[in-house]
Amino acid sequence: MPESRQLRELIRDRAVSTAARIDKSRPLSKEETEAVSRAVLSELNLPEGYLGWTMVVFASEFWRAQVAAVPYDRRLFLLPHCLKHAEGCPADYDEFGLDCRKCGACSIADFRARAEALGYKVLVAEGSPIVMKIIVGGYVDAVVGVACLNVLEKAIDRILLAGVPSMAVPLLSSDCRNTSVDEDWVAELINTPHVEPKVHTRSYVHLMRAAAEMFQGPPLDRLAMRHRPSADLAGRGKLAADPIAVTETLALDFLAQGGKHSRPFITLAAYDAVTGGHATTGEGARVVAKLPDAVKRAAMAIETFHKASLVHDDIEDDDLYRYGEETLHHRFGTPTAINVGDYLIGLGYRLVSRETEALGAEVAGDILDRLAAAHMRLSEGQGAELYWRDTAAKPLKPIDALKIYALKTAPAFEAALYAGLRLAGSVEPYRDAVAAFARHLGVAFQILNDLGDWQGDQTNKRIAAGDVLGGRPTVLWALALEGLKGEDREQLQQLVAERPLTSSQVARVRALYRQAGVFEQAHRLVDKYQQRAEAVADEVQPKELRCLLYYLIDTVLERPAEEPPPVIVSTIDSPLPVATAP
Repeated sequence: MPESRQLRELIRDRAVSTAARIDKSRPLSKEETEAVSRAVLSELNLPEGYLGWTMVVFASEFWRAQVAAVPYDRRLFLLPHCLKHAEGCPADYDEFGLDCRKCGACSIADFRARAEALGYKVLVAEGSPIVMKIIVGGYVDAVVGVACLNVLEKAIDRILLAGVPSMAVPLLSSDCRNTSVDEDWVAELINTPHVEPKVHTRSYVHLMRAAAEMFQGPPLDRLAMRHRPSADLAGRGKLAADPIAVTETLALDFLAQGGKHSRPFITLAAYDAVTGGHATTGEGARVVAKLPDAVKRAAMAIETFHKASLVHDDIEDDDLYRYGEETLHHRFGTPTAINVGDYLIGLGYRLVSRETEALGAEVAGDILDRLAAAHMRLSEGQGAELYWRDTAAKPLKPIDALKIYALKTAPAFEAALYAGLRLAGSVEPYRDAVAAFARHLGVAFQILNDLGDWQGDQTNKRIAAGDVLGGRPTVLWALALEGLKGEDREQLQQLVAERPLTSSQVARVRALYRQAGVFEQAHRLVDKYQQRAEAVADEVQPKELRCLLYYLIDTVLERPAEEPPPVIVSTIDSPLPVATAP
């Protein structure tokens, strides 16, 4: 953070003049934003330590015209709770953040009053996930606000890459108590006038909204062709309803539950990319509203297969929670859950087959064939994982783990891209590129998922180190076996063989992983596969499809911390929950 106001103004002025010269027809990647910001600091002969702050200021100036294009009542004003006085604040927290009262005890109330007077929607909270949920939900079209530098740097990945018009003023410290900010800059931010821009920056927001809306209420019932009135499911595991309607209700309820709907988004975005990319322009809302139901149903089919695999995967791993709720088999029993997964598979095929007349028999047949191939490859990958998990010995080489990943994760990305392209016409110019890109993206994504597993997920009630507890084969395990020698290698194998593990045993596994350099090697593997995916994308035409592939790389491959946090060891050291083989 630049210490003096004079220094902050110097950097901001240069960011303003630099942003004025940049092409604003498309969003800048994080790497491009970083490169421009480094150049700004170099021109001013300032240290690299100001890079994060400069990136935030430059990105705000880049998006200023797009924010101005949004009416005040369609803007979200975001404030951090740490601006409040730590002592004596009367406000309580609700599900969205701080329920701020206009008591006048801190600057939050003043900023809020100014923004609400203009028509802003105001939220006192932090973090990009809730902001993206509000944006995708269609409540607002632009975000302005205040946050600490760490939060803003993370937001660049999720919010700006999606093409969400955003501007921010960084806090002057990251102490999280009684912080301060350049208040006149915040006032200027709030008063950004509503003016139409000369150039609209491309945005994926309308396509993201279209993907999410397909799984809500009436659109879901219409597109999924609901046959019967929704069954009334009462009580824990008790069904008080027409028994014939129960399976459809459970399936569609689960289809609507949780998730980012990234796979149907990919299908819609790929279709748009090779039909002119109009949904990412200033006319995006109008274009998306006219998307044919046949295209939407094909996109929905990808999600039904994904959700079916989750139901069955939860059973096979005996997971307790999915999307923060009890898994279907724990709530309704394993037989019912298996049946719901099977129903979702059938629904996926029907969503495409019923559109044969609209799509043409050849197109529908090609998409169904690709969905079937993806389904079979996923089952092969899952079968290999289960076979390895349930054998007494645990030999596994990194290349074997990567092969499982290529089967389990890549087919869904490939099917989503393929379906979107085939809906628009011939897929032959892209066939090899799509397969290679999906393979590299899927493998990198799964490695990142393995790394993230060591951090857990409080929102979704996912336990840290679940892969080790469940005895699942991962590239981390394979790298550890390859890197450890003698007694250390034997100890690692013995620890996992002694399931269920205690928290201290899991901590020891983590220590052995770190000793073998597993986490660093895994990050290097992600870099390797990301570079391969980027190399494929570099050669793809048209430009709109190439930009989509770059966007998927930047957003799907969201990096966790370089080193997972320590596993918390229970004072009692009781066994941790663990899945057992069926």
